[in-house]
Amino acid sequence: MRTTPSGGTGPRQRLGNGLFARVAGPDGPRNRARIHGTPGPRWFGPERPVRQVHGDASMFIGGLSALLLQSLHPLAMAAVAAHSGFRGDPWGRLQRTSTFLATTTYGTAEHAQRACDRVRAVHEHVHGVTPDGEPYRASDPHLLCWVHVAEIDSFLRAHQRFGLHPLSDDECDEYVADMARVAIALGIPDPPRDTDELAARLASYRPELRATAQARDTARFLLLNPPVPLAARLPYGVLAANAVSLLPDWAADALRLPRFPVVEDLCVRPLGSAVTAAIRWAMTPVRRAPIVPPG
Repeated sequence: MRTTPSGGTGPRQRLGNGLFARVAGPDGPRNRARIHGTPGPRWFGPERPVRQVHGDASMFIGGLSALLLQSLHPLAMAAVAAHSGFRGDPWGRLQRTSTFLATTTYGTAEHAQRACDRVRAVHEHVHGVTPDGEPYRASDPHLLCWVHVAEIDSFLRAHQRFGLHPLSDDECDEYVADMARVAIALGIPDPPRDTDELAARLASYRPELRATAQARDTARFLLLNPPVPLAARLPYGVLAANAVSLLPDWAADALRLPRFPVVEDLCVRPLGSAVTAAIRWAMTPVRRAPIVPPG
């Protein structure tokens, strides 16, 4: 997501800077200057829905939900478990992902293409065999497409529920079309281009999906043993509960994640809205009134 620390030393600024440091990493300020400050054409103009979705605090929930959903493909899960280093360096993985999203969403067309080329080069070296003996290749377009559709479906669900300005139906279609451009650059030849195609593509993967031991272990890691400071456990828990609430029922059932609709409606979702609003408040730059000289 687009993350911009607000500077300064007040509580709002300290919280915003702390969140930015976690999500963007030590190179965050330099990357931000390059992404937003380099002149040149962009893949997406300021009016495009992808900028609205990826720039909103709802991405914190959408990202967690996407990881849970993506884990249900045994081949994708095996590749992540063996090669991503998400357990040993979860924050590093988050920072790399957030930098990629920021670059492709807001950066120049040249930088966006380079970012996709780097990911494709990494994928060429990621291959192996699942614990059940199934071979996988991270560069497989079919597997890449699963990761893509699970991600954008989760991001869009989160934005429509927790975003500051939910998209219209037409804008939702445009968001899927925006992300198709990124998908093609990553090696997916025929990504979905509207929400109907997105739903159909997700449904087409259902026969391949199941919760392996690796997937359930990942869910426990993300939801019960997150790598966050003790003081952040409560707000993280709220984000995690809402990430689970975003999952389709069949996905939550497969991962053995409990769902209590009444509790979700009365407690989980309102708390999710409150925490998301707090993150949005902290990450929005403070607009200071101009100093008016006396007289």
